[in-house]
Amino acid sequence: MATWKTAGQSLVYAVFNPFINFCIKFGITANMITAFGLALNILATAFLVYAAELQNRADYRWLGWAGFTILIAGLMDMVDGRLARLSESASKSGALFDSVLDRYSEMIMFMGICYYLISNDYFFGSMFAFIAMIGSLMVSYTRARAEGLGVDCSVGSMQRPERVMIVGFAAMFCGIASSFLSGSYKIDVDWLPFPLFETMTIFTLPLTILAVWANITAIQRLNHATREFEKIEG
Repeated sequence: MATWKTAGQSLVYAVFNPFINFCIKFGITANMITAFGLALNILATAFLVYAAELQNRADYRWLGWAGFTILIAGLMDMVDGRLARLSESASKSGALFDSVLDRYSEMIMFMGICYYLISNDYFFGSMFAFIAMIGSLMVSYTRARAEGLGVDCSVGSMQRPERVMIVGFAAMFCGIASSFLSGSYKIDVDWLPFPLFETMTIFTLPLTILAVWANITAIQRLNHATREFEKIEG
């Protein structure tokens, strides 16, 4: 898993190195890129709110554009750290700025998702989106709190890049699929009170997996930190 993640990061860095060099040349700082990532997540949320207000409930095109924007914002999150290192401008204040804006970005993104799903009467989907938001926040908080107390706590697989990829690709593929299946496509089963599958499932099922997995990761980090503290204190 770590090997694939490292390989993926290396590929992204290879693609974005010309952009990073451009930023260094023209004095664009890592903090500016971080702020741009936040602006993109706000834009994605605006797409979701706009889509929620459309009269056509089955029109998922704006959901797809929101997913694409979320993915680009996630790439900015990878670029800013590398830009800080290559420009030799990395600092504790910059790291704090990055962490705080990342939390704002993620919470704003989930706010847009919840608003979109509630507005379109996907009640259970909105609940799992909210649970995913809680899990995402606790994954980050547990690590920050444990490392603030002196214990490394980077265990678990549902970290921010994975969360962004799941949400972004799920939304984008749902928007694309609606062009072929139509937004009103569904498969009903008599004994189920809800459709077995519908176009929105392409988005809500990954969200549900994220909701469960993120909270499991937070609990894994809590257990890991607890064991490490017991070793130190014992």
